[in-house]
Formats: sequence, structure tokens, C-alpha cells
Amino acid sequence: MKGLRFKFFGITLIFFAVFSSCTKEKVPMSTALICIDTVYFSTQIQPMIQQNCIGCHNIGGSLPTLTNYTEIASFATSILSSMNGSPQLMPLNGTPLNDTLIQQFSCWINQGKANN
Repeated sequence: MKGLRFKFFGITLIFFAVFSSCTKEKVPMSTALICIDTVYFSTQIQPMIQQNCIGCHNIGGSLPTLTNYTEIASFATSILSSMNGSPQLMPLNGTPLNDTLIQQFSCWINQGKANN
């Protein structure tokens, strides 16, 4: 009986170790998104996109262009999905954006994607 409990404990431990690894591959957004402050396109969103996305998403490339408000706003939902790793984590081959920036982008979308 003792051996059976030990095996069960070992399998349970391995299961949790494998399925609870600390990676930033596909990160689900919190369902309790709190947007207290207004997020501004010109001072927060556009600089974030310029710093992290323009290297690949620029004029003349094969990817959607993200160089101005209209382009960023029209692809906003897809951009947010990519920031969270669906279907692919962006920025590609770069450092994933931290959760604060991702939440800021999500708040901007939830606040109506204002061009402010």
C-alpha cells in the first residue's frame, strides 16, 4: 500500500512539473481586466508598436504594415492575440512584451481604440 501511494505521489508531482512550467509562450489574458487610467495612442500605444513591431511590420514588407493609427487600430485584435502567443508569439524571435504592456494594449482596445 505504501508503494502505491509513493507511485501516485510521484506521478502527480511529475504531472504538475510538466504542465505548470514557467514559460511565456501562450499566455492567457486575465478575465478581470482593470482599466483605470485612459490609455493614449500617441504616447503609449504608438511608441510600443514602433519599438517592438516596426522592424518587421513596415512599409514594403510582406507582413501587415503597422506604421500609423489606422493600420494599428484595424489590426488591434490580431496584434493583442499575437502578444499573447496566438497563433504565434510576437515579437518574433524577440523578447515577449511584459504583462503590463499587454494589459495596456488591451485596455486601449476596450476603451474604443481612441486616436488620442
